[in-house]
Amino acid sequence: MKHVEVFVAGAAIALGALAAGQFRPSLASDAHAIRTREDVVLVPPPAQTKALALGHDAAMVDYLWGQLLVQHGIHVNEKRRMPLERYIDPILYLEPDFPPMFAYVDTLFVFRPPRGTEEDARTARTYLEKGLQVRPYDHKVWMHYGQFLAFLAPSFLTTEAERDEWTRDGAHAIAHAVELGGDSDRALSASTLLARYGDQAAAITSLERVLAIESDENIKLQLQAKLDRLRASRAASEKDLRAKAASAFIDGERRKEAPFVGNERNLTFGPWPNAYRCVGLDARAEPRCATTWREALERRGD
Repeated sequence: MKHVEVFVAGAAIALGALAAGQFRPSLASDAHAIRTREDVVLVPPPAQTKALALGHDAAMVDYLWGQLLVQHGIHVNEKRRMPLERYIDPILYLEPDFPPMFAYVDTLFVFRPPRGTEEDARTARTYLEKGLQVRPYDHKVWMHYGQFLAFLAPSFLTTEAERDEWTRDGAHAIAHAVELGGDSDRALSASTLLARYGDQAAAITSLERVLAIESDENIKLQLQAKLDRLRASRAASEKDLRAKAASAFIDGERRKEAPFVGNERNLTFGPWPNAYRCVGLDARAEPRCATTWREALERRGD
């Protein structure tokens, strides 16, 4: 009898092991699917959240913010995507100018697992711009917004033109942050970006404004040196543009009035005023009636 009991127990164990081996793959697949589904977030929509707060909006905001950070950390560890808006929207509904949100919202979006996307970068920008609306004179919000656009967000965009556009917008925001009281040394990086992307006038204006309010002599020296370089570069660019415009005008007149004359002879013999159109004192003052190229260019403003 004892041997029979041992045999039965051994058979039961064998059958159990066989059954586990048969059903384990499907159970593992189901478990994996359950882990990777969208979360069930126990946070109601913004208006209902405010009603549940019973007037304790600040306490509810602190609770939701803490939950957001904890859940974000868990999702990063488990490499799962998190529905951030379900936490962020109620927080901003209860407290639209909540400062920590605008210091970390971009990081929460573009670094959420499995990886940030272009859409995440756009969403982060939208939330940061809400911060600019409710805190328009907060240089920290402007600086964070500018640095996100100029340095972090472009790596998530797909087109070169849009990357350049975001970088320019970021440089403008950084320059504005400095004007509002942000670190003056940031004006140097902002002016460099503005100049690099063809907005030298804005770069010069930004440095001039910062110089007017800066009191640190060492920083003022750096800003002035940068400003002098930008002014010299802008003057050289404008001179080059005027020279190209003048050359194009002279060559255009040659092609129109005397195409049989070479460039060198055109400079000697031209311009070529039309005698019939240049009769009278009023007509003589027009660029087309000048008798020398210098006079024609001066009348054109070149």
